[in-house]
Amino acid sequence: MRFRKRLLFGFAAALWLGIGFASAAPDSKQLEAELQALPWKQFRAVIESVPNLKADVEQYGSAGWAYVKATYKTYGWKKNIDRLSPEQKSRLAELIGKAKAAK
Repeated sequence: MRFRKRLLFGFAAALWLGIGFASAAPDSKQLEAELQALPWKQFRAVIESVPNLKADVEQYGSAGWAYVKATYKTYGWKKNIDRLSPEQKSRLAELIGKAKAAK
C-alpha cells in the first residue's frame, strides 16, 4: 500500500513539474540565434511583427533600420528579447518558426 501511495505521489509530482516546464517561455539566447540565422527580409518581417522589438529599432528612424540591416547577424538581440513578456517570447518563437518554414 505504501509503495502505491509513493508511486502515486511521485507520478503526480512528475506531472506537475512537466506542466510547469511546458508553459515556460522560450530561451532568449536560443531565440536570438534563430533570429540571427534568418535572411534579412524574413528577419525584418519578424521584427516588425513584434511591437516592442519594432519600437526598439524605429526609435532611431531610418538610420535604425540601416544599422540593423548591417549588423543584425552579430548584434546582441538577447537583451531586447529578455525584456519581452513570456507571451511575446512565445509569439516571437512562433514567428521565427513560420519564417524558417517559408525559406
